[in-house]
Amino acid sequence: MASRDLFSALAVPDFRWLWIGSLGSSFAMNMQIIARGWLVYTLTSSAMDLAWVTLSFMVPTILFSLWGGVFADRSPKRTIIVVAQLLNTIATLVMAFIILTDRVEFWDFIWFGFFNGTVLALSMPARQAFVPELIPERLIFTAMALNTTSWNLSRIVGPALAGFLIAWIAAGDTTSAYGVGVVYLVIAALYFMSALTMMLVSKRGKVTRRDANSALTDMLDGLKYVWNHPPVYGLILLSIVPFLFGMPLNTLLPAFNEDILGGGPDDLGLLMSAMGAGAIIGSLMLGSMGELRNKGTWLIATCVGWGGLIVLFGMSVTVWLAALMVGFIGFVSSWNMAMNRGLLQMQIDDHMRGRIMSIDMMSHGMMPLGVIPISIIAETYDVAIALMVSGVTFVIIILVLTTLSRSVRRVEEGLSSAI
Repeated sequence: MASRDLFSALAVPDFRWLWIGSLGSSFAMNMQIIARGWLVYTLTSSAMDLAWVTLSFMVPTILFSLWGGVFADRSPKRTIIVVAQLLNTIATLVMAFIILTDRVEFWDFIWFGFFNGTVLALSMPARQAFVPELIPERLIFTAMALNTTSWNLSRIVGPALAGFLIAWIAAGDTTSAYGVGVVYLVIAALYFMSALTMMLVSKRGKVTRRDANSALTDMLDGLKYVWNHPPVYGLILLSIVPFLFGMPLNTLLPAFNEDILGGGPDDLGLLMSAMGAGAIIGSLMLGSMGELRNKGTWLIATCVGWGGLIVLFGMSVTVWLAALMVGFIGFVSSWNMAMNRGLLQMQIDDHMRGRIMSIDMMSHGMMPLGVIPISIIAETYDVAIALMVSGVTFVIIILVLTTLSRSVRRVEEGLSSAI
């Protein structure tokens, strides 16, 4: 039976250090989003340039995630994570120097984003695959919930901290890049702290592949494994659909706030805080309900609920009603994602863990395929209609998959009845 105690997982020293390191790197990433976005827009006054910088960070997820999975299965996972965080530290220090010496140009953010994205793609599968090696199986869902909580916490506090530091250091001078440079130094320190905490993990991580197969062969083996294991295939499908039709809300939230609700920056802050608070509550609740049975059924139900809530959010006409709806969306979405990660970890054989987590990560890079058409609908009609279309499409696809796909219906197959 899974433990109810949210902190039981943190009582395991190796997982605790991994979690603290992940929290530090998550804060660094979320602070960087604000610092990068503020300075890029100051330099270019172009929303399209913001999109290009974001794309430079996301493209490596598709290009290199499978390589990261091969590395995770062939090399000690602790070493991969430490090296990745040290590389991020060095690159961030270089970027801080460029900004502080007033030499920064738009293309600096392109190469830096591509570098950061590449390091993330090559190291994240190792970080995700490391968790089951550090913690008892009965605590897997608690661990996944804690990881989701740390990300959501950093998503709320990190941008606010970066914004405060930039404003405080610049002392009201909105043309000054000095505050951004200092924030990049803070980000570098967080990456370095993450590397140091990983060095405190006693286990190096299992090396499950030592043969002479090529990396390409290992990647193909990972894809074949997903195809030949219906529960794993089903879980990845149930991960892709939310990223395609659940995440456009995050992108279009500022437009909905301004165009539909007539809200200002304070109202947008309220909506974002409500979503983050709901997400934290949802992930913490899942962590305290690790013994919940029929998780596969709950996974499908939360997908349907997620889509339905997006439709209701699109129908909102007041800020407070929208805040209530988006809070529930945060709650359901975090519960759904943590549950999916937990089930996936328990369905994978140890020797394939890194590669399967890399395939799952690569699938998340498909998010623009959902954002772009929903954004076109928003431009052609309005944001509310676009979000309602997104939510309805989300629900329909999940119901069709549940009806037609045996893989989706078998996501719990072979697992203990205790889950």
